[in-house]
Amino acid sequence: MKLIVAVVQDEDADNLVDELVASQYRVTRISSTGSLLRTGNTSLLIGVEDSEVPRVLGIISQVCRRRTQVAVPYTPALEPGLLFLSDSFEVEVGGAVVFVLDVERFERL
Repeated sequence: MKLIVAVVQDEDADNLVDELVASQYRVTRISSTGSLLRTGNTSLLIGVEDSEVPRVLGIISQVCRRRTQVAVPYTPALEPGLLFLSDSFEVEVGGAVVFVLDVERFERL
């Protein structure tokens, strides 16, 4: 058995959860925040049999597409040593970061 941990942008999370549930996968959703853009992310925990990993990865890659957006930099309090970015910049967002972990034991209580 495997545990798939997929970190996706909030913009993609609802569609991804809908697709996974429609494909009969159980999903646990955890909210988080990205560090660079200070935007919302969602971490999904998906437990599957080893043979199902390619199918789940296929669903994730279909739903979570990379795209670019213009970012307005986060301005921290003006303290010595803090990064200050004065201009907007274009960044690539979307896609997914996926970890596939071995599960030693699984129980549904």
